Amino acid sequence: MATRARLEFERDLQLLRQDLLNLGSMVEKAVERAVEALKRYDTKLAQEVIEHDRAIDERSYALEERALLLIATQQPMASDLRIIAATLFIIGELERIGDYAEGLAKIAIRLSAWPPLKPLIDIPRMAEIAIDMLRQALDAFIEMDLERCRTIWRRDDEVDGLYDQVYRELLTYMMSDPRTIERATLLLWAAHNLERIADRVTNICERIAFVITGDPRALVSPGEPDYPGEREAEHDVE
Repeated sequence: MATRARLEFERDLQLLRQDLLNLGSMVEKAVERAVEALKRYDTKLAQEVIEHDRAIDERSYALEERALLLIATQQPMASDLRIIAATLFIIGELERIGDYAEGLAKIAIRLSAWPPLKPLIDIPRMAEIAIDMLRQALDAFIEMDLERCRTIWRRDDEVDGLYDQVYRELLTYMMSDPRTIERATLLLWAAHNLERIADRVTNICERIAFVITGDPRALVSPGEPDYPGEREAEHDVE
């Protein structure tokens, strides 16, 4: 029979995980709004995304404090400790994704100084996939669903493929008309931010898989050449 302390701990842990989902929803919305601002050259919407990043940061710090307090006061068992550690890790990744959304909004504001270079097709598609990956990853954490993590983890290749396509197209613009270089470079940075968001989601999936299996490489099939989560987080734009 569970003790009162154990029941209280399980309740607090469940509330923490639910609030993690709420933070994830805030981050998803920030990315969606930032990309919408980019598509519409909407500086007002972009500024709202930038200002809202503080709320994401504050919510992240508050959740970190609660997670650390659970560790300090409840002395959780190894399996519970692994879940709390994963929660802390995911909070950090969500905060970073929020920073990428802020970066996208800043790019939207800078691009508003020029007429549109081209209709945006692949960049919104990158955002759509990355946001869906994030949503699915958070659900996988709540449900501890290893197979869903594997599916999400492999979708990173879709985002990488779109990024390569955007890169080639924008490079063509820059080579054919030097006047497009600044606009094309900003769009390339926007695509890069979205590619990094997808990479952050693969990190989340890897951590969930570790909680479930105890194996940090649980998502990698034997002989699989690529390991998305090992990509370096260099040259991020905010």
